[in-house]
Amino acid sequence: MRGQEATTGVSSGIDAPTLTAADLVDRRDPRRVTDREVPYRGMVWDVRRDTIDLGEAGIVQREYLEHPGAVVAVPYREVGGRPQALLISQYRHPVGTFEWELPAGLLDVAGEAPNVAIARELAEEADLVAQTWHVLADFYASPGGMNEALRIFLARDLSAVPTAERHQREAEELGMPTRWVDLEDAVQAALSGRINNAGAVVGVLALSAARERNWSTLRPADAPWPQHPCNFAS
Repeated sequence: MRGQEATTGVSSGIDAPTLTAADLVDRRDPRRVTDREVPYRGMVWDVRRDTIDLGEAGIVQREYLEHPGAVVAVPYREVGGRPQALLISQYRHPVGTFEWELPAGLLDVAGEAPNVAIARELAEEADLVAQTWHVLADFYASPGGMNEALRIFLARDLSAVPTAERHQREAEELGMPTRWVDLEDAVQAALSGRINNAGAVVGVLALSAARERNWSTLRPADAPWPQHPCNFAS
């Protein structure tokens, strides 16, 4: 590695410069795709195979899941001064696990705005309506293998969906339990590895950080989301 650094002029991590908060931003700069195939079309997502020109690094092929994106809600309340978040438990077959998660869903309805989609998902999965919505965080689930972008919303001022209007759940959602959890307990579960769902881990940690900052980091529910693949040309 030392020899490689000597020839390329790249310093080791110990010598790397320090970024300011203003400089710490992802840089979108897609490399040129010279060929694109879809070797597999699935029920929810497809597999793409791109041939990419990386310039000096050469020509490479990469396969990845093309995903419609998803939205996540953190239902929030305070009871007796104790901040709490609502979690649900759902079976996830690829990992064979009943995961504690946050209400969430795919952006698979054509033309539906993300903030509208998450309000629908919160009603369907938790029988809740929120009067106050904000964006907590955005992230990519696994950018080395899929283009799934997720947006996490904070849902407050909650009320129940009337019984007659509640969504009839089925498949993995049938009988899905919902539980309120003290925020500190949720944070401890995330940091200790007792819960592993990406949306839940990011959501509860983002909630804790936003609350500690007196909600100053919150963004409007309809804030721009330029990272979502729907904004990129195919």
